[in-house]
Amino acid sequence: MARRRDLHGQQERLSAATWAVLAEQGLPGLTLRAVAERAGCTTGMVLHAFADKRALLVHAREVLHDRTGVRADAAASTAGTPLDALRAVLLQAASTSAEKREEARVWIGFLAAALADPALAELHQRYNRSFVDRIGRLVAAVRPDWGRAACATAATTLVALVEGLNALAAVDPDTYGEPAQRSAIEAALARLNAG
Repeated sequence: MARRRDLHGQQERLSAATWAVLAEQGLPGLTLRAVAERAGCTTGMVLHAFADKRALLVHAREVLHDRTGVRADAAASTAGTPLDALRAVLLQAASTSAEKREEARVWIGFLAAALADPALAELHQRYNRSFVDRIGRLVAAVRPDWGRAACATAATTLVALVEGLNALAAVDPDTYGEPAQRSAIEAALARLNAG
């Protein structure tokens, strides 16, 4: 029993190290050695928990998906109107803080790796489609007069807006900081609500 707890603790430490390396150094810096150094352990310990770099990336993407899902659930559950819920979920997904910009850098690193790896691309598509579906349900609640196709188009547009802002803010937080992101999201929501 103690060995399982140790393994769980090691995985948590390695998970945090993987996240930090990917956020700080990007995909080129994500190596087993860099994760081991960050976690204060050997590369053998890293390999005991994660078979290879792909496993590190998958784990980072799963952590990101879980984190953002919990925040989206909380944001939607505390909002008043359907429009408020949509706004809250979009804003929680936007990189409006240092922590969220770090998440955006992890997302970008994973996306870059997914371009050349079909298994990583499939995982990215699954998680992204889950987000688009969530936004689509919220759009349908805001615009019950719209058909399925219109709601789907609005959802993909809103997700593209937020993810584009996240990518741009990861390298240019001065131009794409919180005020710019909020303004862009509010403008999109105003068009959605008026249309």
